Formats: sequence, structure tokens, C-alpha cells
Amino acid sequence: MAIAFYPGTFDPPTMGHIDLIRRAGKLFDEVIVGVAENREKSPLFSLQERVLMIDEVMKESENVRVIGFNNLLIDCVREQGADTILRGLRAVSDFEYEFQLAAMNRHLDPGIETTFLTPSEKYAFLSSTLIKEVASLAGDVSDFVPPQVLTALNRVYGSK
Repeated sequence: MAIAFYPGTFDPPTMGHIDLIRRAGKLFDEVIVGVAENREKSPLFSLQERVLMIDEVMKESENVRVIGFNNLLIDCVREQGADTILRGLRAVSDFEYEFQLAAMNRHLDPGIETTFLTPSEKYAFLSSTLIKEVASLAGDVSDFVPPQVLTALNRVYGSK
């Protein structure tokens, strides 16, 4: 059984993230979305809120499971029984950093591979940071986040 672990902060989850999860669901028997606590980034949403948002969006996908974690990624991947770390590459600028992460993870556990997927072209420019910036300035991000996430952003920044 091929199990992929898709880690990220997902603050907030975007349609780019959701697109990757759905596409990975066709390639792997199970996709575990690992929402990182990552206090260093000062997330807008709590770990629980981010887990619940993705869980709600992906509830129809039987082979997708969402968990929160706050330990070393490779340890969490092992604990979950995954054999692949799934990472998204939006642009060439992502590659160097992702390559470094993949090399470190391979050093920590040579039995766990890293698989890269690129997003659909319409989401290639998206980032959670960009979504938060536009939403904080009352811009319309409804095309780029699921409705549950839009509701949460409107709650934080005020509805339009």
C-alpha cells in the first residue's frame, strides 16, 4: 500500500493545496495531510482550525486523512507508516529549498522517498502568504480558497 504524507503549514489552505491533495489521491492508496503547528511562522489560524478546514474540504475523499503534528517531519512520517513525502513545486524558485529538504529527509531515513507534484497552472502562483495579504486588504480571494476557508478569512479580516 503506497502512502503519501503531504506536510505543510496550510495557513490558510488554498485551492493549490486542495488540487495537489486531490491529484495525489489518484496516485496513492492513502494521502495523509500533515498540518504542521509551526509556531515560528506565527500562523493566522490555530493548528486545530487548519486541520478542521482541510478535513471539511476533503471529507468526500475516502483515502485522505488530515492530522496535526508538531514533531520532526521524518518522525511523523514514520509514525504514520507513510513511505513518501509529497511536496509541491510551484516554480523554479521552490526547487532549491525543496531539494535541500528532500536531501536532509533522505539522510535521516533513506527508506522514505520524496515525490514532487506541480500544481495546476491556474494555481501555480498561489501561496498562503499572498492569500492572507490580499484578504487582509479586503481583496477578493474567493477563486483561490475553498468556501470554508473564505468564511474563516472573512471572520478574521471582516466580511466584505
